[in-house]
Amino acid sequence: MAELRGFVDHIIYRNPENAYSVLVLIPEGTVEDEDLSGADEITCTGIFPSVTAGESVQMTGDFVEHKSYGKQFLMKTYEEIIPQGQEAIKRYLGSGAIKGVGEALAARIVKKFKADTLRIIEQEPERLSEVKGISDRMAASIADQVNEKRDMRDAMIFLGQYGISMSLALRIYQEYGPKTYGIIRENPYQMAEDIPRVGFKTADEIAKKVGISIDSKYRVGCGILYALSEAAGQGHTCLPMDELVYEASMLLSVSGEDVENGVRNLLIEGKLKERDGFVYLMSFYTMEDRAAGLLLGLSEPFDVSPSIVEAVISDVESEENITLDEVQREAVICAAKNGVSILTGGPGTGKTTTIRAMIRFFESQEKRVELAAPTGRAAKRMSEATDHPARTIHRLLEVHAGSMEDSDRTTVSRSMFDKNEDNPLETDVIIIDEMSMVDISLMYALLKAIPRGTRLVMVGDENQLPSVGPGNVLSDMISSGAFSTITLKKIFRQKDLSDIVLAAHQVQNGEVPRLDNDSKEFFIIKRNNADHIIGVVKELVEKKLPPYVHASSYDIQVLTPTRKGLVGVSRLNELMQSYLNPHSGDKEEYAGTDVIFREGDKVMQIKNDYQLEWEITGRYGIVVDSGTGVFNGDIGIIKRVDNEGQKLVVEYEDAKKVVYPFKNTDELEHAYAVTIHKSQGSEYPAVVIPLLPGARALMNRNLIYTAITRAKSCVVLVGDPEVFVDMIKTTDQKKRYSGLLDRINERT
Repeated sequence: MAELRGFVDHIIYRNPENAYSVLVLIPEGTVEDEDLSGADEITCTGIFPSVTAGESVQMTGDFVEHKSYGKQFLMKTYEEIIPQGQEAIKRYLGSGAIKGVGEALAARIVKKFKADTLRIIEQEPERLSEVKGISDRMAASIADQVNEKRDMRDAMIFLGQYGISMSLALRIYQEYGPKTYGIIRENPYQMAEDIPRVGFKTADEIAKKVGISIDSKYRVGCGILYALSEAAGQGHTCLPMDELVYEASMLLSVSGEDVENGVRNLLIEGKLKERDGFVYLMSFYTMEDRAAGLLLGLSEPFDVSPSIVEAVISDVESEENITLDEVQREAVICAAKNGVSILTGGPGTGKTTTIRAMIRFFESQEKRVELAAPTGRAAKRMSEATDHPARTIHRLLEVHAGSMEDSDRTTVSRSMFDKNEDNPLETDVIIIDEMSMVDISLMYALLKAIPRGTRLVMVGDENQLPSVGPGNVLSDMISSGAFSTITLKKIFRQKDLSDIVLAAHQVQNGEVPRLDNDSKEFFIIKRNNADHIIGVVKELVEKKLPPYVHASSYDIQVLTPTRKGLVGVSRLNELMQSYLNPHSGDKEEYAGTDVIFREGDKVMQIKNDYQLEWEITGRYGIVVDSGTGVFNGDIGIIKRVDNEGQKLVVEYEDAKKVVYPFKNTDELEHAYAVTIHKSQGSEYPAVVIPLLPGARALMNRNLIYTAITRAKSCVVLVGDPEVFVDMIKTTDQKKRYSGLLDRINERT
C-alpha cells in the first residue's frame, strides 16, 4: 500500500450518486512510484465524498496501469488536511469550492485575515463583510458552505471509525444529515428501513461496533422483519408464528420470548399482521386481502348464448382446419360467460388453439382483447402462437421509473405503474399466459388496473413450479373453487408429438421416459463425477449443440436444480465463463463483490428494477425506442465495461440496452447456468441439465418437469440416471405459505 500527499488541482469527473471521482493531484513530498516520482500531477480515482478542488489530502492506495489512461493512483483511504499557511488557504478558497468566491476575492479575504482566515469563517463569519465586495448575506453563505463541508468531513470520519465504506457513509449522511450521529449511536437498524440496499446484516454489523445490545428492541424488531423478508425470498407471504419465532431467535441469538415481544411491538406499530396463527408483513397481507376482493368483484357472469359461441368455434375450425374437443369448447364458453376464468394444461394439450378460439369469439363480438405474459420471452411466444400482439404485464400496466420494487422492504405504498384503480386499462378482455409465474405483487398490481365488467382469462400449467416471487397465486385461485377452471388433459396429434412433450407428460404422470438414447430430442449422457459432468456440459454448449439445433452457444441454456454444490449455479457459472468468455487483454472487466463481470458475459437480472432505463438504437446510434424497467429473469450480454465512468452496458432481448452503474451490479449475475426456477416462462433451442444427488426438498417431479418443458428442440440430461428417476418419484414439494386462498374463502 502506497501513500500519496498533495492538493487537488481540479476534478475531472464525479458521479453525483456515489461520489466516485477522477481528480488531478499536485503531489507534495515523495511519490512512491518510479514512473511518477518526478510528475507534476497525478490522476487519482476513488470515492471522494467531500473533496473539492484546492483542498489538501493524504491518501493510501495503489498505483495501477490503466490501458487507456496510463498510470493512476487508486485510492483506498484518504484524509483531508486543513490548509496550513496563507497560500494554501487562498488556493482553497479561490478554487471554486466555495460558490461566489473566485481567486481575486479569496486573495482579499486572506490579505485581510491572514492565517486566521478559516477560524474567522467558522466562528465569526459576520466579519467577512469587512472585506470589500462581501455583503452580510454573502458572508453567511460562505460560512454555511465551509461549515457544511466541515460537517460532511466530520461525519465521514465518524462513520469511518465503524468500518463503514465511504460510499455507504455518503448515503447515510445524505439521508440523515446532522441526525447521523444519533441514528448510528441509538438505532442503526433504522437504516434498514430508510436507505436502499442497506439491510439487516449491514445495520447489524454497524450496531455491533457501536455496542448495541443483542436484545435491543430495535435489533429484535429489525431481525423479525428481515426473517420475514428472507421467507419472502423463498416464496412465502407469511410464516406460522412458531416458525417465525424459531427462525428469528436463531438469527438473532435471543430467546423466543424476546422475539414474541418483538412481534407484539411490530403488530402494534402496524408493520405486521397476524391471522389464524400466521404472521405477515403488512404489505403482503394487504396485497392478498385486496387481491381476493378484486378477483371476486370481477367474477360476475355474462349473459352469453352458448349457441353464439359454438357458431364462432365452428367458423374457426373451418377456416383453420382444426377440431376443438369438448373440453376446449367448454373452455371458450367458460371464458365468454365468466368475468374470471382459468385454463390449465400441460404441453401439447391445445392451450394455444383454445386461446386463439377465445380471441376469435371476443373479436367477433367487437370486444377489445389484450394479451400479456410475465416475461418478454413468454409474451413473444404468445404473440407468435396466437398471431395477436402480446406484451409483458409490466408494459401492459405501463411501468414507469417513479419507484423501484425493493424485495427487502416489500413496500406497496408507491405505485410503480401508470395503470391502476385511478387510471384503469381500457379493454374488454385480458388474457394472461404463464400464470404460474405471476407472484402476488404483480397480480395485485394487475387487478387494481382492471375495472369491473372486464373479463380476465388466466392460462397456465398448474404443474409448473410456483412463481419465483412470493405467493401461490395460480394454485390458491384453483384450490378455492371460486373461479371457473377448465383443465386440458388430452394430448393432440400423438403421432406428430415431439419426444420432449411426450417425456414431459410421462414425467408428470410419474413414468420414467425411455433413456435408450434412440430419440434425437431427448437423451442422457451418463456420468457420476462432477468434474466429468462439467466437462460434458462444456463440450455440449461450446461445440456439439449449437450446430445441432442451429443456434449459438449463448442460446443453449444450462439448467440446474440448485444454486450451490458441485454442479450448482455458482460453480457452473464460474467455470463456464472461463470456457466461453475467458480473460483477454482486449476485454474490459469489473470485479464485483463476488464475481468478475467481463465484456461478452451472459448475465441475468435477478430482481425487478422499475427505475432502470433502456434504449433501442438504430443506424448511426439514433434512439428508436426507449422505456423503463428490467425484470427478474431477463437475460442479456455485457456489451461494454466502462471503468472510468464506473458503469457497464447490457444488451437484452430485442436490442434493449441498459446502463448499470457499478453500484447496481448486485442486481446482475452470470447466466451461463441458471436455476430451473429462474427459467420459468422461457424457451430455449436446447437445455442441458446436469444431475447429481441433492437436497430432497429441491429434487422433485415438478422441478424436472419444468426443466424439460423449457426446451424447444433438444433436452440433454448429463449425470446419474438414478437422480432423474428419484426426482420423478418425489412428489413432495417444500411447503409454500400464502394467504390468498384463505382470503378468498373468507369472502365466499
